[in-house]
Amino acid sequence: MHKRGMRDWVVPSIVAFAVLLKVCIGVGSYSGEATPPMYGDYEAQRHWMELTQHLPFRQWYTYDLQYWGLDYPPLTAYHSWLCGFIGSLIDPSWFALDTSRGIETPSSKLFMRMTVLVSDLLIYIPALILFTRTFLPSPTRSSRSRSFALLTLLLQPALILVDNGHFQFNSIMLGFTILALCAFARDKDELGAVAFVAALGFKQMSLYYAPAIGSYLVAKCLWLPAPANVRLFTRLALVTGASFGILFLPFFLPPLASSPLDILNPISRIFPFSRGLFEDKVANWWCASNVVIKWRRIAGDGEAGRRWLVRASAGLTALGFLPAVVGLVKAGWGLRVREPSVKKADRDIHEPKPLEVSSTPTTDPPPFISLLTYALLSSSASFFLFSFQVHEKTILLPLLPLTLLMSAATPESAPWKWGCLVNNVAVFSMWPLLRRDGLAVPYVALTVLWDRVVGYNPFGVRAGVGVVEVLGLVVHLAAIGLHLLELVIPAPARYPDLFPVLNVLICTPVFGLAWLWSLKCGVEVGWALGGYSSSSSSSPSIRDSKSESQQQHSGFEPIEEVATGSGAQWGEDTARRRNVGGPDSGVGDGVW
Repeated sequence: MHKRGMRDWVVPSIVAFAVLLKVCIGVGSYSGEATPPMYGDYEAQRHWMELTQHLPFRQWYTYDLQYWGLDYPPLTAYHSWLCGFIGSLIDPSWFALDTSRGIETPSSKLFMRMTVLVSDLLIYIPALILFTRTFLPSPTRSSRSRSFALLTLLLQPALILVDNGHFQFNSIMLGFTILALCAFARDKDELGAVAFVAALGFKQMSLYYAPAIGSYLVAKCLWLPAPANVRLFTRLALVTGASFGILFLPFFLPPLASSPLDILNPISRIFPFSRGLFEDKVANWWCASNVVIKWRRIAGDGEAGRRWLVRASAGLTALGFLPAVVGLVKAGWGLRVREPSVKKADRDIHEPKPLEVSSTPTTDPPPFISLLTYALLSSSASFFLFSFQVHEKTILLPLLPLTLLMSAATPESAPWKWGCLVNNVAVFSMWPLLRRDGLAVPYVALTVLWDRVVGYNPFGVRAGVGVVEVLGLVVHLAAIGLHLLELVIPAPARYPDLFPVLNVLICTPVFGLAWLWSLKCGVEVGWALGGYSSSSSSSPSIRDSKSESQQQHSGFEPIEEVATGSGAQWGEDTARRRNVGGPDSGVGDGVW
C-alpha cells in the first residue's frame, strides 16, 4: 500500500482487519456457554447490565451476591448501565431482572459481542494509535514502522482471546492506561492522572501499575525546581482526589445512597481478601511452588492462616516491584533541575532526550520517562507472580508494557525476543481456560497468525543464538509435547489436575525471567541516563561521559541494544524480515 501511494489507507485497513478478526473470534463460543446454573464470565457481564438497569445505586453491590454479584469498581458499573440501557431499548427481555438469567438468544449474543467491539473502537484502538504517534514520532520513525507497531499491538492474541472469545472488557482498562502514558509523554501529567484513575475505576487490576505510575509522578515532582514541583504535586493530589470522588459519589451521597457507609459496599467487593490464596491453577510463584511447598497447610486453616498468606503475598509483591520504584525516584532526584535560571536551550545541550513526541508540548518530558515502561512491566509482573488471588487472565497486564516495548523495538533485539516469547507463553498459560471455553481453534490460529505477522519463529536455526532463543525453543517444545500428551493420555484419576500443573511449571519460569529482565533493563537505563549519580543533572561531566547512542535511548529498549548498529544495512535486514521495503523505508533510522 505504501508503494502504491495508498499510505493514508494503511491505518484504517489495519483497524478494519483487526475488527474483522475480532468478529470472527466472536462467532465462536464463550465462557460458560450453555452451562447452567452459573454459566460464566459472559453471563456475569450481562447480569451486571441487568441489575444496574433495575436497581438503585445502593443495591448494585449487595443484590444476590451468590449469583455473579458485582465486584468491579464503579466505572465498570456505569459502563454496564450504559450498555444495558442501550440494549433494553432494542429488546427489554435481554436484561429483564432475574428472568433473563442465562439468556443466550442469537440477538442478545450479537449485542453483547458488539459492546466489546464498540468499546474497543471508542477507547482501546484510538489509544494505540495515539501511542504510535507519541512514542514513534515523525521524522525519527517512518509511517511504515508506526503502522507495523499498530498491527503488532492490535493483533495481540491473548487480549483478543480473552475479550472477544472468553468475553471480558479488559481493553477498556488497558486503553485508559495507554492514554495515561501518552499524556505523561506529552507533559500533561494531570490529564494522565485522570486517565489512570479511570483505569483504576474500571478494573482494580490496574493497581498492578500503580507503584510505577505513582513513583514516576513522585520522581517528576523531585525533578522539577521549586516552586513548580509543589504546584505539580498539589494539582496531582487535587485532580486524583476529585476523580476518585466523582467515581464513588453515588455510593455515599444521599439520597442516592441510604447512608455514607454505603461506600464500603463496592470497596469490600473490589478487594477479595475473603477468598483463598489462589483458585484455579495460575502460572505464578504460589501455584508453581505449591507443588512442593503446601502453603495453605503451612499457614494453617481459619482467619489467622488467611491473614498470614495475605501478608506474605503483599510482602513478596512489594519486594518484587521495589527496585523499579526506587530506580524511578532515584533517577528523578539524581537528574533534578538545580538551576532553574538556566535557559532551556542551554540545558538541552547536556541533557539527553530519551523520548520524542509528535506534538510540541510547552516543556519536554523528563529524561527518566524512558524508565516508566520498564517499571510498569516490573510492577505488573511482580503482582502477577506474587500477589493474592491472581487469575490466569491477569497476565494481560504485564503483557501490555512488554508488547509496547516490543512494538517499538528492532527485530532480534532483546525487547522483541522477550515480547514474542512471553506473548506466546501467555497464550499457552491460558490454555486450560480456553479449552473449557471451546476456543481451541482460535487459540492455535491467532498464535500462528501473530507469530507470522511479527516474524517470530522459535524453531528457526540462525547464527548468534542466545539464552532467549534457547529458552524459547525449549518452552515451545515442552508446550507442544504437553498438548500431544493431553490428546493421547487422559489425566490419571489420582491427579486430575496433572496437565494444568505441568502447564504452570512450564510457564512460570518464563514469566519470572521476564520480570528479572525488566529489572535489569531499568537499572541499565537509569545508569545510562545518569540518574543514579549523586551529581547534579546540570553537570556537563555526567552528560559528556555518556555515549551518543545512550543519549538517544528511546525508553523502549535496553541500552546495550541501542548501541548495536543502525542505518542502511540494518534497514535492509529489517525490511527483508518484515517484507516492508528496502533501505530507504526508514524503519531502522532515527533513535535506533
